[in-house]
Amino acid sequence: MKKLTLFLAILISCTQLQAQVQPKGILKGKILSVNSGEPIAYVQVFVSKDTSNLIRTTSNWDGSYHFNDLDSGFWNVGFLAQGYEYKELKQIKILESKAIVLNITLSIGNGIHGSTGVRPDYLQPIMVSDKTANTGYSVTHVQQMAVRSVADITKVAGNGIISRDNGSGQNNVRGQRSASSVTFIDGVKVIGSTSLPKSAIEEVSVQTGGVSAQYENASAPGVSEVRIFNTTSRSSARKVRAVKPVPVEIYAEPVEQVMYFENELYQEIADNEFESPKQTPLSTFSIDVDKASYANTRRFLNEGMLPPSNAVRIEELINYFNYDYPQPEGEHPFSITTELTTCPWNENRQLALIGIQGETIDMEQAPKSNLVFLLDVSGSMGSPNKLGLLKKGLTMLIEQLREEDRIAIVVYAGAAGVVLKSTSGNKKHEIKRVLNRLSAGGSTAGGAGIKLAYKIAEDNFIKGGNNRILLATDGDFNVGTSSQEALVKLIEKKREGGVFLSVLGFGDGNLQDYKMEQIADKGNGNYSYIDNILEAKKVLVSEMGGTLFTIAKDVKVQAEFNPAKVKAYRLIGYVNRALAAEDFNDDTKDAGELGAGHTVTVLYEIVPVGSEEKIKDIDELKYQKEKDIDSLSDELLTVKFRYKQPDGEKSILLTKTMKDEVIELENASHNLQFSAAVASFGMKLRQSTSVNDLDFKDILEIAKMAKGLDENGYRAEFLRLVETAELIK
Repeated sequence: MKKLTLFLAILISCTQLQAQVQPKGILKGKILSVNSGEPIAYVQVFVSKDTSNLIRTTSNWDGSYHFNDLDSGFWNVGFLAQGYEYKELKQIKILESKAIVLNITLSIGNGIHGSTGVRPDYLQPIMVSDKTANTGYSVTHVQQMAVRSVADITKVAGNGIISRDNGSGQNNVRGQRSASSVTFIDGVKVIGSTSLPKSAIEEVSVQTGGVSAQYENASAPGVSEVRIFNTTSRSSARKVRAVKPVPVEIYAEPVEQVMYFENELYQEIADNEFESPKQTPLSTFSIDVDKASYANTRRFLNEGMLPPSNAVRIEELINYFNYDYPQPEGEHPFSITTELTTCPWNENRQLALIGIQGETIDMEQAPKSNLVFLLDVSGSMGSPNKLGLLKKGLTMLIEQLREEDRIAIVVYAGAAGVVLKSTSGNKKHEIKRVLNRLSAGGSTAGGAGIKLAYKIAEDNFIKGGNNRILLATDGDFNVGTSSQEALVKLIEKKREGGVFLSVLGFGDGNLQDYKMEQIADKGNGNYSYIDNILEAKKVLVSEMGGTLFTIAKDVKVQAEFNPAKVKAYRLIGYVNRALAAEDFNDDTKDAGELGAGHTVTVLYEIVPVGSEEKIKDIDELKYQKEKDIDSLSDELLTVKFRYKQPDGEKSILLTKTMKDEVIELENASHNLQFSAAVASFGMKLRQSTSVNDLDFKDILEIAKMAKGLDENGYRAEFLRLVETAELIK
């Protein structure tokens, strides 16, 4: 009984001790060469909050590095490798119980420390005087030494320490007694084995106060610091040996992965909340035909990591795919489709679809094009997946140009310049020759480049034609008109003159996603991200009509929900496209553009009337006047659309109602099934609590039902991405 009581006491004490442990953060990632894309081994990685708090590690053969147990807060991270430019990233936020993934690229430089030099506080001597002891030394960079064992390190420390050559393996400290050595690990006096493997400890403190300190063959290849100093107190004299600390598993659950991915910039977004039709009957937003988020999400998954949640914009994932909506008939340039089914992630809810299909145009009959390629050729673009991929993609686009189309090329780096004046589309050889000569280098005068591109476009303006700037960049504007506000104001002003701007994003490491999305939005264009040659073909060849030709601008959607049928509703995605209810009828308010052949899919999650589910803790309104809804009893919602002709100033209104006719998901159209699967996938990647009861296998089964003909293989690729995400998770 006493043994049981003792065991329980120990168990409770251990549990309490674990509960008191403050959770730490993790920093890890990979280091790649920007020139070759290959991993860089043996890079020295430094993390510091200030010069007095410096921790160091080295990248492995696959370019990976790892820091455990970092305090929460902001850290600076430095990367130093022979033959590469030194790089430092400021203010990386480390979070408790989270693994921060920070992948970076290094450029080839000159000399052992690179052409940009190294911060002086990182260049510490191997051995310096230890100010905390009266006499002694601190060895801080053990891995730079020719010796590794604690015994050998003490031999080179000097200060009266000598080694006996009689085979005894003993080290003597001159003037001290032979029985007075003491060893500490992380400040704790220990007794036991002298084996000090890298996996066991990060720091060893060896305090020698005796002549006969025996270390046997204690090899410590991972020791990051050895402190050696003499003691004079004989009362503390004791002969001890170091022991391997017992590892303790603190977290039973895997830690969340947070992605910084070097300098990439994403707008912080939160999912829409449920609204009550009695308090908020109208849902108003701008359409979005951008597809960049899907390709960017694919890039992360193909590299073996989950994307940061803010990189996942669900509406862009859904609208990446084409859907089988009918072509428009009559005066309007798009058709509208509605459908209602059971919600796949909550059987007590419904999922409403609103589909828009833009009319397809014959490219031979399309308006003449006045195109200006605005190409970023700064140093940050100097890799195969940036400028190299850009050249291949634009070469494919050039092949589609007609004689009546015109194209100019403006480049920007340290300065902006015209490398090809406006040229007929039939001079393909000349255009390609100029394109292929381009190389990367210099800083990024993005603002100056945009100004020059607008001037070229305005000088060659085609009335009634397609006048457009095609900006290709990684978004790194750091010289010239660089503030986001200044760029936005410039682009808003120029779009009123009929010159639109679309953006093609390239590369990783410093992708300025938020900046590029906003620029395209304000320029009456769309934003695409190109991560491989097939995506370049999709955007610039297969979907060139939608990329270049606008059939309707300032397209707004407003849905009004019937409180007799709908207890609550939630718009899925379109978070940064929300508009005020009064903006719907205001023709001065900007909204999204619809390109030729584009489809737009909108999903609403609906809690039907009669559900016992409590959505918001809001009391019933005392003075609310009930509407007469008897005649609307079969209507779930009414959806209205406003749009302008590409050269128009006054909007046109369309209205369509959706009946309360629910179809089971397995009997719904492939359009609704597949868009529901993609929406579920996006919410899962965003770690939404709405889909807690749905796993990746469930999503896969829904998507398989709706794969259809899939002529281009895009839906098959989606299935592979779902499987990839499941394996990574």
